[in-house]
Amino acid sequence: MGEATTTKPTPEDIEVLKKSIKRLNSRAGQQKMDLHDLAEGLPINYKTLLEMAQKTYDIYFELDQLKKQLKIWEEL
Repeated sequence: MGEATTTKPTPEDIEVLKKSIKRLNSRAGQQKMDLHDLAEGLPINYKTLLEMAQKTYDIYFELDQLKKQLKIWEEL
């Protein structure tokens, strides 16, 4: 997600954003579990650790951005 939008969203826009957050939150939880499983199995598959950690970070970063956008929209 790019910069936060500060124009007044429609109720439909807010619902779409909430659904996106819900879906991404589910993906984030799964990614977190996958990273945890990989960490528990170390040193096996250690070569995939950085890639998986980056993917986990990226998902949580995007989730944080969407939640910030929702908060802004709900305050407008």
